[in-house]
Amino acid sequence: MSELSNHVPLPRDAVIDRMMAMVNGNFEADPYRPGFMSRDRADRVINAFKAVLENPLTEKDIPDAMRKSVSIATGLTYYDLRAPALNLFPTVTPLRNSIPRAQRQFPGDAAHWKSVLATTGSGYPFMGWVPEGRRAGSMSYTTQNNSLTYMTMGEEDSLTEEARFAAEGFEDEDALVQLRLLLKMFVKEEAAILGGDNSLTLAAPGVITVGTSGTSTTLVAGTYSVIAVALTQEGYLNSSVSGGVATSMSITGNDGQAFILNGGSSDKSSAVTGAVTTGNLTASVPVVNGAVAYAWYVGAAGAEKLQSITTINSMSLGTAVVTTTQAASAISGDHSCNPNYAYDGLLTWAFKSGNNAYVKALATGTAGTGTTLTSTTAGGIAEIDDMLRSLWDNYRVSITVIYVNSQELKTITAKVLNAGSAPLLRYNVQADEAGMVEYKLTAAGVVSYYFNPYTPDGGVKIPIKVHPNLAPGTILGWAEKLPPWYISNNVPEVAVVQTRQDYYAEIWPKTSRSQFYGVYCQSVLAVYAPFAMGIVTNVASSS
Repeated sequence: MSELSNHVPLPRDAVIDRMMAMVNGNFEADPYRPGFMSRDRADRVINAFKAVLENPLTEKDIPDAMRKSVSIATGLTYYDLRAPALNLFPTVTPLRNSIPRAQRQFPGDAAHWKSVLATTGSGYPFMGWVPEGRRAGSMSYTTQNNSLTYMTMGEEDSLTEEARFAAEGFEDEDALVQLRLLLKMFVKEEAAILGGDNSLTLAAPGVITVGTSGTSTTLVAGTYSVIAVALTQEGYLNSSVSGGVATSMSITGNDGQAFILNGGSSDKSSAVTGAVTTGNLTASVPVVNGAVAYAWYVGAAGAEKLQSITTINSMSLGTAVVTTTQAASAISGDHSCNPNYAYDGLLTWAFKSGNNAYVKALATGTAGTGTTLTSTTAGGIAEIDDMLRSLWDNYRVSITVIYVNSQELKTITAKVLNAGSAPLLRYNVQADEAGMVEYKLTAAGVVSYYFNPYTPDGGVKIPIKVHPNLAPGTILGWAEKLPPWYISNNVPEVAVVQTRQDYYAEIWPKTSRSQFYGVYCQSVLAVYAPFAMGIVTNVASSS
């Protein structure tokens, strides 16, 4: 049967002859010899074998219990694995990518620089007449010393020996662990450049104004207590209704040492009560400088729970009070900034009084609705026009980029392309092969540039860009470079990431069968000309 074993097909008669030879080979005179087969039994075996060959079983004759087929479900298939793993997480870092980085040769503990903010001539500011043979008086200077402490950012991960060896042939896990650490560092640095807070402490929200609006609601009639908490840009990113407002977090590093990070929230306001019979419960507070969002706690007095987080200074509650979220009692003091660990980001630089940036908070308006941007008859936005004009009138600068949330990009587009402005459609006309003319329209689109006429060279187009982290309701404009009429300026960039030590990897000594990696950066955001920045905040959605 070796031919059969080796999958060599034999003719039917050859199979029968081979079977008969095998049977005949077992005929022996000694009936006690192993393998003995009588002639009668041999004939029955041969006849049965012939019958099987002449009448093979069909599929329906085979019981389910006897089926031994192999299917895909059996799992005996090739495993088609694409290598390497797909890194399906976004790394959108426009500020980190565009702001220059400067490595100091001898950085020390802090970045220092001196600024000449103004020169004051003798006599009248714009009159330099001098009589014949006489001398002018001496002019004076307004100077400022600046100092910013370098701060450290870092992220770590580890790789076990089993994971390293199991990944061989799939991907270089040591290299990719460090790559993913670096990408995560980019994302965290982007958030720091935008909204890091070293020195701006949020005030607790002032007196809350409580009221009602509307006539139809599922809010049960009764008396409710309301508490508000202000949030910085970092606080907005760190907080949610389901997860609660970020207060502070104890972090234990891989060295076993713990430290505390503040999450970006103010102290809570005083509680104010209001009665609701029908309609929604509304509440508003005075705008808090430096805040981009507000958290609202509602409930019975002493049992207020987080209901919403808004990016305007008011809220409207028309549904039943949620009782499973964070309690207002969890807010026990100010946690708005990190003076020991963080540096100030662009928003913080602009919000801080004394830096002379343009800051405009829109009016409270109707509680829960707020005030949105205002379109002009010239097809512009009044609030952006005011910012551009103020920067020119006071400092002779123009912003070169405007960063917005997707909400404001939609609002700006809707306000510019309103019924009073010219319709905007792209109209493409082309002829097909037969010479027939067809038309195609491209619908939708956004306003991607804003024209600033307030420059001595005839105006400039300012790109409008969506930032992945910027809170809705806040618009940030800033000049990436000072204009050329700031003659002999030694540092034309408005902001620089000054580094004591730029990105570097730490491969820690192994103390177990896991290899720990770290990626760190020691830097500070130096904003040399904060007056070349502008913020419009407390902007309500137009939809």
